[in-house]
Amino acid sequence: MILVDEPRWPGRGCFWSHLVSDVSFEELHAFAEMLGAPRRAFDRDHYDIPEFRFRSALWLGANLVSSRDVAARLRTAGLRRPKHLVPRQAPRARP
Repeated sequence: MILVDEPRWPGRGCFWSHLVSDVSFEELHAFAEMLGAPRRAFDRDHYDIPEFRFRSALWLGANLVSSRDVAARLRTAGLRRPKHLVPRQAPRARP
């Protein structure tokens, strides 16, 4: 199931939501692609979704839950990836 919390997290001039799946990352990536979210918006176990995409996420079928529920459902599904357990990627070389 795809889950989204309310856009309450400030940054870069707008508010942001977290978009997650409690089923699989494949389901999450497919939904994010339908939503038009760039892959660079994926952060360990969720997508950061700007407030202007929030209503579209709901329209496409995401279920509105609390921020606490987002984290709890990820943990229950075994999909939570804490920052300290995810290896950092090497910086991209500039052309």
